[in-house]
Amino acid sequence: MTRPPFPPFTDETATQKARLAEDAWNTRDPAKVALAYTVDSRWRNRAEFLQGREAIEAFLIRKWNRELDYRLIKEVWTFRENRIAVRFAYEWHDDAGSWFRSYGNENWEFDDEGLMRLRIASINDLPIKEADRKFHWPLGLRPDDHPGLSELGL
Repeated sequence: MTRPPFPPFTDETATQKARLAEDAWNTRDPAKVALAYTVDSRWRNRAEFLQGREAIEAFLIRKWNRELDYRLIKEVWTFRENRIAVRFAYEWHDDAGSWFRSYGNENWEFDDEGLMRLRIASINDLPIKEADRKFHWPLGLRPDDHPGLSELGL
């Protein structure tokens, strides 16, 4: 199984890889998202440590059952060879209707087939009022004409 674009990354292919990841996560389809990772992929997500696609898929199921109406934007921070660093923000609400914007950074490392073998994520949650939301597209992929993080001042 391969997942282009492949390392070593250029500015263009790193940006493409980040957008493909964003698009996949915005589907909120755990099985589909998990296929972007190696079978033995290792993750640190906040204070949780995971290994393997099955653990990743189970994590994503829990995540999207808790983080409702999830909308995500990713932006490349830097890249080199088979690694990409991104910053991101996503908005969601809990089952009580409280809204949050979660900010973070991810460090990614890919194998030669373009699958992510390492993901290290640091994330902080900020409670926001519904009126302060900035991500207003319909659930699913972010439209191409929707501003990114830099354009939104995030």
